[in-house]
Amino acid sequence: MNEDPKLSNAFFGGGCFWCIEAAFSDLKGVSKVESGYSGGSEVNANYRSVSAGITNHAEICKITYDPKKISYETLVKIFFTAHDPTTYNRQGNDIGPQYRSIIFFSKKNEFDLIEKIISEMERDGTYEKIVTETEPFEKFYKAEDYHQNYYENNPKQPYCSYIIKPKLQKLRKQLKQFYN
Repeated sequence: MNEDPKLSNAFFGGGCFWCIEAAFSDLKGVSKVESGYSGGSEVNANYRSVSAGITNHAEICKITYDPKKISYETLVKIFFTAHDPTTYNRQGNDIGPQYRSIIFFSKKNEFDLIEKIISEMERDGTYEKIVTETEPFEKFYKAEDYHQNYYENNPKQPYCSYIIKPKLQKLRKQLKQFYN
């Protein structure tokens, strides 16, 4: 999965992959973030079919990270802070199963950790009810090149200016210790 055996991957979907990509791309310990699709039955997923909602794939990001510099637990907690995990198949104006909140886990201990964090966040009142799905990771389909590094490459695009930028500013202020 990784060319460097010292690196690991995390797979998160929380609305538009441009938002998740922007939230994770400048974290200390994260070496790469790729936008893509997962969780559906269609082979060779692409933006047109996924955004039409006919594949059951979600827009997700593959986060490649160094577990010696940032833990999986920290990534999961940042994921829950970076989007609204209480809305079913929706993030803001992005509506449909392709925008669902989902974490794909590769190992049993990742699943256990996700469940523990969800339980803690519901118990301590961070969120009343988290609807984030958890599924075993099967396949990642990298999105088209124009979706990669979208926020960085298109900061003046209206979606980036009005949706991503304020989210990112809030996240960086709240979790500044994790950002470069």
